[in-house]
Amino acid sequence: MKIALIGATGFVGSAILTELLQRGHQVTALVRDAAKAPASLSSQSGVTVVQADAQQADQVASAARGHDALVSAYNAGWGNPNLHDDFLAGSRAVTAGTKAAAVPRLLVVGGAGSLYVAPGVQLVDTPGFPAEWRDGASAAREALKLLQSEDDLAWTFISPPALLQPGERTGHFRLGGDDLLMNGDQPAAISTADLAVAIVDEIEQPRHVRRRFTAGY
Repeated sequence: MKIALIGATGFVGSAILTELLQRGHQVTALVRDAAKAPASLSSQSGVTVVQADAQQADQVASAARGHDALVSAYNAGWGNPNLHDDFLAGSRAVTAGTKAAAVPRLLVVGGAGSLYVAPGVQLVDTPGFPAEWRDGASAAREALKLLQSEDDLAWTFISPPALLQPGERTGHFRLGGDDLLMNGDQPAAISTADLAVAIVDEIEQPRHVRRRFTAGY
């Protein structure tokens, strides 16, 4: 398949890129400044680097047109003082660009903050949720709500579990829906490599169209 990928050099996006290439897919990496893209990205077989600002819907549409799916691992930067607003601006532009380009699928990597820990209670609203992650998590929650109002787009929103870390690819994990996955009395974890497996599985065999899912051990 031909996949457009936003965030190909990021924490999750780089793992998604690796998984896509291992399965033989062709990847177009959308980057804000092609001149600053690492040489290791463009040198990989199966990767085409295209300059496109994720906050500009017309640029997203131009770069994504003709692809089978767009995967957005967009992150406005955890140290960005305007993280909340920039994340939402990017989310809106990516959605609009995907629709304008008539790309059949949009898969969005969001945070764990919008997963439910009790009826009506989301993780981001719990007292122990880290303050430094709250703006990003709140923005991702709003981005999910915007997608849930989309009737003409085959979207999927992926929330990692509470613990997302580097690690090996095992290919073994559980899938869940809107609730935070637990491992006994502790929050579940997953490696970025296995989260990427779950995401590429969803591209190849759609099971969560117009739905959110999570994955964890």
